Amino acid sequence: MVKLYGFTHSTCTRLVALVCKEKNIPYELIDVNLAKGEHKQPGFTANQPFGEVPYIDDDGFILYESRAIARYLIKKYPNRGAPLIPVDPKAEALFEQAASIEAFNFIPFVAPIVAEKLFNPRLGLQPNEARVSELLASLQPKLDAYDLILSKQKYLAGDHLPDVQSVTLADLAHLPYGTFFYEVGFAEVFDSRPNFSRWWKDISNWPAWLAVKDGA
Repeated sequence: MVKLYGFTHSTCTRLVALVCKEKNIPYELIDVNLAKGEHKQPGFTANQPFGEVPYIDDDGFILYESRAIARYLIKKYPNRGAPLIPVDPKAEALFEQAASIEAFNFIPFVAPIVAEKLFNPRLGLQPNEARVSELLASLQPKLDAYDLILSKQKYLAGDHLPDVQSVTLADLAHLPYGTFFYEVGFAEVFDSRPNFSRWWKDISNWPAWLAVKDGA
């Protein structure tokens, strides 16, 4: 059984748990108490040198970074659940393109907004509203591009090649941070774009996500 070392509400921990649910991979969540700094202790950093959650222990194989873990598990169990990563070269290239969209046009803006509006107040810190406004202004044209892409296809990697006819990891990777963003007062940012909104409602109701949305 895969041992998942993380925090149940962590965005990255839930991404890995989401893949495990989709692929029907049994896993054991080993809770890491971030409030007590357990992720910075030598026993943890021996396996995750950066002191961040999560990492996995798959029968002695240690791996960290949630995107790397997700890809590893998807490729190890290709015939379980949705494929999530296509194997046809052209389809895989479109997947990689979509994954880059998420990594460079979504997360760099949404994640720090979530940090300001949700994580900082939990630590007793006031959000930097000027920074939020700046990030939101930068995000808006990115989401306009999403809306254009999704006006032509159901999912970010497309749906016109035999090997890409369903959701991929590139879509689902938006969920942990995107859900927090949506719920802390920015629903209209998504809902005001019809194609993006249709896509968001689709992926945010994906059964594997609903299984881990409230905790890995």
